[in-house]
Amino acid sequence: MFTKAKIYSVKKIAFLIPFLILFSCKKKSTVDQPAEDAKIITQYISDHNLTATATGSGLYYVMTSQGNGAQPTINSNVTVKYKGYLTNGTVFDQTTNVGSTFSLNDVIKGWQEGMPLFKKGGKGMLLIPSALGYGSQAQNGIPANSVIIFDVELLDVK
Repeated sequence: MFTKAKIYSVKKIAFLIPFLILFSCKKKSTVDQPAEDAKIITQYISDHNLTATATGSGLYYVMTSQGNGAQPTINSNVTVKYKGYLTNGTVFDQTTNVGSTFSLNDVIKGWQEGMPLFKKGGKGMLLIPSALGYGSQAQNGIPANSVIIFDVELLDVK
């Protein structure tokens, strides 16, 4: 047997069910991150009057000077002077004039793909889409899904 309180509760729940269905079935908006990154990078290139080359993976690079020494491979240890920043100019990392030495195996995919384009002594810029950078994870002052840019100078290859 239903009491007035139970009938009221059932009516209240029945009233709320359509709203719950409506809002729970709402599609989450999805962003086509590679397309968004490409748009951001090409706009940056245009805004800064750069002559950049796309590699096909989403990476763009600007070759100021290719250099004339050894060319690194994915297995090389490199010494690089660099400045890393966001498209709004916010610097998140940079080396001193002596650079930093590391294995290309230990860095983001954008560097693994981009640094072998240079030879020792080469200078340029890497414009790295989020998928070749830190992806959807925020990292050391870099927001999730960020395009990142590096001014690079390849000081040594071993």
